[in-house]
Amino acid sequence: MSKVIAFQGVPGAYSDLACRAAYPEMTTLPCASFEAAIDAVRDGTAALGMLPCENSLAGRVSDIHYLLPGSGLYIIGEWFQRVEHCLLGVPGAVIPDIKRIHSHPVALGQVRRLLAELNVSAVVEADTAGSAQLVAQWGKKEDAAVASALAAETYGLDILRENVEDAAHNTTRFYVVAPNRQEPNPRMPNLMTTFVFRVRNVPAALYKALGGFATNGVNMTKLESYMINGHFAATQFLCDVEGHPEQPPLRRALEELSFFSTEVKVLGVYPQAAFRLAQGNGD
Repeated sequence: MSKVIAFQGVPGAYSDLACRAAYPEMTTLPCASFEAAIDAVRDGTAALGMLPCENSLAGRVSDIHYLLPGSGLYIIGEWFQRVEHCLLGVPGAVIPDIKRIHSHPVALGQVRRLLAELNVSAVVEADTAGSAQLVAQWGKKEDAAVASALAAETYGLDILRENVEDAAHNTTRFYVVAPNRQEPNPRMPNLMTTFVFRVRNVPAALYKALGGFATNGVNMTKLESYMINGHFAATQFLCDVEGHPEQPPLRRALEELSFFSTEVKVLGVYPQAAFRLAQGNGD
């Protein structure tokens, strides 16, 4: 079996960091796009894929919501990666040298205090690790990047300042995907189920469809909507709920959901991450 895990981005990206933290025994495979990462898992080049689905500051990763339901892959786990931005410069550079900071637009939006303090230009690049790669290639003390400590190590840059993000809770959640469905025992505690559904285009359809989760005491932790094929009336929803589809409360809720939906598709049943359990316990 392949001991490779695919991610979107270049070496040193936060997705690369998540792969290494979650599966230190596996080799990471950088891919140019989410589609390429999914294809790598589908064709057997990689055993697993690490796909970001939401960030505590930036919100959902819409590409994943659109691509995953039709990918033929299954969610077998989740991972939460703390995003710790570092200010990176070429060897020998010091902070007063900096005139431009390069990074992904989302990352630049998360370091506004740093930009204001240093009074430098923010330059948008394709991704965080790619910014570090560019700064290393240019070799100019005037250019710095906001990226991970792994990116600094990967591209031979110095960390000029750690934890430069404005919010300490900046965390990205990932779906871990595989070509085969995982089948946890329904008696296992602390399981998650992710599924998609489409409601009938009738009044109060969503209200009625979700009623079964309330009456059966099923905790829904995520509900996202997005259009299908550009039709404003054809809305698909992606849901994360606690529990297993064979456990009576969730089974009843899904049965009730099917009465008001044109399609219900389970994308995966998997254990809750330790990060989620710790938050639930107030840690």
